[in-house]
Amino acid sequence: MSAVQQGSGTDRRQFLRRGAATGAGVVAGVSSLGLLAPAFATAKSGGVTSGDVAIVAAAQIAEALAVTTYTNIINKAPFFKHLAGDDKGYLVGARQEEMSHYALEMSVTGKPSPFSTFYYPAKMFSDAHTTLDVLVTLEDAFIAAYLVGVRNFSTPDLRVLAARIMGIESDHRTLARVLGGNVAHKDGGPIEKITGVTYHPGHVWKVLRSMGWSRQRPARKAAERDDEAIEQWVNERWPRVKKTLGPGTHGSSSKTRAGSASSPR
Repeated sequence: MSAVQQGSGTDRRQFLRRGAATGAGVVAGVSSLGLLAPAFATAKSGGVTSGDVAIVAAAQIAEALAVTTYTNIINKAPFFKHLAGDDKGYLVGARQEEMSHYALEMSVTGKPSPFSTFYYPAKMFSDAHTTLDVLVTLEDAFIAAYLVGVRNFSTPDLRVLAARIMGIESDHRTLARVLGGNVAHKDGGPIEKITGVTYHPGHVWKVLRSMGWSRQRPARKAAERDDEAIEQWVNERWPRVKKTLGPGTHGSSSKTRAGSASSPR
């Protein structure tokens, strides 16, 4: 990702004013669950496909990582203790937002995130600059997770809801950049540049292997394949077909033999 320098014209007051205008729950320090739940229920009533569930499951993993990250910042990061009270409130509010998103997504998948352990770079929670750099990069990834929903959800209601959550994640990314200038001197502040984190492609594979991932051959799949139609046929049509066959019914077959060579007469 490209390096981004924090704009000198952005301060806490401007962030607060912008967040209030957009209705971002992170600024108010309240959960968005009450605001998003009715819209989510409406979206679900329109029907949720297996593709929708797959997108939601991926976003749920991202939210589990988000909640874990913000919790560790609040509980472990030394710079958090020295922030102004309103800055602390923004981070606590951001965590509450992520928890609300996770709860909404779990109501679709019906189960917790399959991942509960996450790996962070060295000094992730002991060095303020590292913390905020990584947080910006993670928020970029969270935004991307919901962008997939905006593009690929099956109904307009779900796409709109994904866009709303993506906007909240964008506010969280802005928050991480704004906080850099408010880090105390004893914690290495003020931090003028929050650049995010980049990995060399070769190093990404090392990270994946440390997490137990291995090379996988992509499954070949016909472009015309309709998994939902196949699942419906197996669950509904095939049981009826088996009943019509009966227990003693067998398929017909005939023996064949190699044809003899012949010459034209």
